[in-house]
Amino acid sequence: MDWHSLYSECPNVVLGLIVGVSFLLYYYIDAVKRPLLACRRWGAWQNFLETHLTILQERYWPTPWCYESRCQTVLASVLRLRLPDITYRREVLQLKDGGQVCLDWLDGSGEAGSPIVLVLPGLTGSSQSEYIKGLMLAVRNTPARCVVLNNRGIGGIRLMTTRTYCAANSDDLEEALEHLHSVHRSVPIVAVGISLGGMITGNYLTTRGERASRLLKAAVVMSIPWNMEVGVSSMERPLCNLLLNRYLVHCLCHLADTMRYQLAGDHKWDLDQVMKSKTIREFDTRFTAMQFGFRDAEDYYASSCLHNKIHRIKVPLLCLTAADDPFQPLHAIPLEAAEKSSHVAIIVTARGGHIGFMEGLLPTTTYYSDRLISQVLNAIFANLDAMEEVKREADAYARSVFSSDGDTGEDECASDRLASHETKKDLAECANDDGFSSQAGVKDADDHASVSIANQCPVKNTNDKAYPAGSGLQDGVLGAS
Repeated sequence: MDWHSLYSECPNVVLGLIVGVSFLLYYYIDAVKRPLLACRRWGAWQNFLETHLTILQERYWPTPWCYESRCQTVLASVLRLRLPDITYRREVLQLKDGGQVCLDWLDGSGEAGSPIVLVLPGLTGSSQSEYIKGLMLAVRNTPARCVVLNNRGIGGIRLMTTRTYCAANSDDLEEALEHLHSVHRSVPIVAVGISLGGMITGNYLTTRGERASRLLKAAVVMSIPWNMEVGVSSMERPLCNLLLNRYLVHCLCHLADTMRYQLAGDHKWDLDQVMKSKTIREFDTRFTAMQFGFRDAEDYYASSCLHNKIHRIKVPLLCLTAADDPFQPLHAIPLEAAEKSSHVAIIVTARGGHIGFMEGLLPTTTYYSDRLISQVLNAIFANLDAMEEVKREADAYARSVFSSDGDTGEDECASDRLASHETKKDLAECANDDGFSSQAGVKDADDHASVSIANQCPVKNTNDKAYPAGSGLQDGVLGAS
């Protein structure tokens, strides 16, 4: 039977086959790519990652029936709901200002004296958040003890102060690391931050300099908004992004409402007005900025930005982000800065959304991001001597950068800077760095983020093929199709 006869007898079947094959071909060309690794070429950190992370040589196959960015973001969270609760051993840490956080130690992970992985959840996340449980299941087989840092008032622990937490303040993280270092001396520690937790980790690295290098062997962050002003503007775009924005601010308001007793009183903020917030920007203007001494939300976002502070980092850092993350437009990812750094590497996948990274036809309990983080942790702890070489190169790079620009790389009064800020140009840099404005970021950020890299820096892949500015993902910027 020829095709003409088959079409005459079963036109719907033939059309269905044509549509199906066309979709699979489009999916393969558009979405199935090797990740991009942006880091200084021939450096110790890049060589380490390319040698030990076999996942970098694989194509990332996002789930074909929901690989759009918002679908990945939402459905990944829904599918992770089926994960069982994780058993932890809780340690309550009293902080210097009278506050408290809790350290939830994963049961059955590592032995006494083994390395430590400190995990920082996202915006309202805790040790029982879906993506944290997925990560715990993936890394529990690493030769390390895993512990989750629950922020103030999170995870069932009482808020003891009128201060909560924000992306620009890493004081609580520093106290937690100092505590771990004092109790578990000479034990390698790696910090893993996700979303807001990654921003807190990044700001700790940029403000603590030598102290961070002394306490951490390395750090890993995932799905972080590098440029908060551009990221928040992207989340205000109708319709899907704005709906995600509304959901997140609902979660924030609910969390603040559970702390109403502690947060009520004669303060700069009005809780009744806070509860009326409809967007993240409104919530940050009415609450977060006032809590931490910023003039407004834009001032807070300027201090939180990481894209223009990479040169201050002295710890080997690996960042995983998706080109279509609705929380962070592609062009705002500081690939050019990473290409110049000896010890900051950014891995960009063509798809993945925000903390999504589902893969395969039927996503299981382990996602692409979990596999990657598990691989890098295993590599770090199995090759501590090689990591020392990476840190020596990082120190040499930091000295050369700081000696040329006069920056010490360390903020001796990081808490005071939250109110005063070292520079008053941060906001302008946040909005206009790398030649784009916040409005341009909103325009180009979303639906076509994974289709082209407009006005992006030249990037090279592991095959030494250079891609000029403006080349598209379909041309191979994120690896061979």
